[in-house]
Amino acid sequence: MCRIPHMIDNVVLIVSGCLHNQHTPELLEKCHPLGMFDAIASLAVAANMQELYQLVLIDTPLGKYFEGSLSREDLTEMHLEIMRNMLYKCWIEDFNAFCSKVGGTTREVMGRFLSFEADRRAIAIASNSVGTELTHDDKKSLFCKFGSLYPYGQKDLAQAEDHDEILKVLSDYSPYNRLLALASADDDLMIDEILSGQELDLCKESFTQQFHYGVFWAYIKMKEQELRNLMWISECIVQNMHNRIHDGVKF
Repeated sequence: MCRIPHMIDNVVLIVSGCLHNQHTPELLEKCHPLGMFDAIASLAVAANMQELYQLVLIDTPLGKYFEGSLSREDLTEMHLEIMRNMLYKCWIEDFNAFCSKVGGTTREVMGRFLSFEADRRAIAIASNSVGTELTHDDKKSLFCKFGSLYPYGQKDLAQAEDHDEILKVLSDYSPYNRLLALASADDDLMIDEILSGQELDLCKESFTQQFHYGVFWAYIKMKEQELRNLMWISECIVQNMHNRIHDGVKF
């Protein structure tokens, strides 16, 4: 389950490469190592999008998500980012159902993680769709059916026409009203950066409880943030902007 997001990103990368006639070795070099699977090379050599759909549907770990949410025609015509969001929605809901079956403290800890992830993706979809042709129903179809914003917050987010309306919706729900107060106190902070900070807080809290599997998810997310910190520090050093190093480092 923890590798599925990287598999989704890799498959979308392969699909994009096929659409732009990129060579297989170049695409595979760009794929995330955690998202590699046995049939990924076969995706890159598909002759057309219909063949690619069949390969994804039958031969990859993402097959059940494609089968439940996307048709062959969608894969041909749907925008890649919409496809990515649809796959992420299916994965989050599947992961949540899996953790509910495990039960115990794992369900409690992972429930908070996945609820936050569902909300964060809903916020991102609402923000990124401002000024696009996506309808309210299109946006709602990409939202997970749980989370702190479900259902009324998601409904309002789908109807939001600009960023001010999105912020107004979030101001009515905890903990996002507190996070927004933090953002208004420092205009340099972006909402996605604040949400990343909230995720790190959830990761730290998960280590205060015992006998659950949520710590593995928390460890992965914190290692990913560590890599982003290293990338930020490296960029600041290369650009000789040492005074900006602490601006982008989160811990």
